[in-house]
Amino acid sequence: MAFSGGVDSAFLLYAAKEALGDSVLAVTASSCSFPARELNEARAFCREHGIRHEVVLSEELEIEGFSHNPKNRCYLCKRELFEKIRRIAGREGMQEIVEGSNLDDNGDYRPGLMAVAELGVKSPLRELGFSKEQIRLLSRYLGLPTWNKPSFACLSSRFPYGEEINEKKLHMVDKAEQLLLDLGFHQLRVRLHDSIARIELMPSEFGKFMEEQIRLQVYREFKKIGFSYVTLDVLGYRTGSMNETLTEKEKAAVKSEV
Repeated sequence: MAFSGGVDSAFLLYAAKEALGDSVLAVTASSCSFPARELNEARAFCREHGIRHEVVLSEELEIEGFSHNPKNRCYLCKRELFEKIRRIAGREGMQEIVEGSNLDDNGDYRPGLMAVAELGVKSPLRELGFSKEQIRLLSRYLGLPTWNKPSFACLSSRFPYGEEINEKKLHMVDKAEQLLLDLGFHQLRVRLHDSIARIELMPSEFGKFMEEQIRLQVYREFKKIGFSYVTLDVLGYRTGSMNETLTEKEKAAVKSEV
């Protein structure tokens, strides 16, 4: 099973472990677009629940064309990852590969789901109609520590399509987001536009951000990280904000393939 350590994949992995016991193998991809804190949390979850866990190197920047950040970037990444997982499944004699997308993922531009469909990977939560809210509620009922974990997407999703992705920029975003998390902000993104940081926070946390001490600390630390300008997005956090520049035709073309 593809396991990122997030809300959805943790719930699915827990259910798989309950149903199949030691026949389950969790596979997590390690790369410069996957923060160390996320990898550590994935490892801790598997240790706590006695789940076999394998970490594979999946360096997206080595995939041809990926660093140019095309609109099908997520497809290129997922295709490479699931091909690696498929080889692991073959080695282990496993028949099925599953991943944790949910029903809500049908409503956005998700080219990675094309790779899921092409390689025959199963998406039980999406296929059975589980929404993110339902998964959180059930995770809370089951006592999973991930029930209220902020939603996360790989750091490569912080760049506008067409803007080059490189290791330096990924580290800038990672440090910036870690700073905000350390300051107590919950659900967030730091989007990078050339040398400009566009911070997305929950609107309920705008007031905290605008406190002079915090606001100036963020500005100073972001400048040290390498950003020329620091901005706060007035709409706040939302998933897939980089997809707002895509046409409905482009989004529909992908959905028709999933």
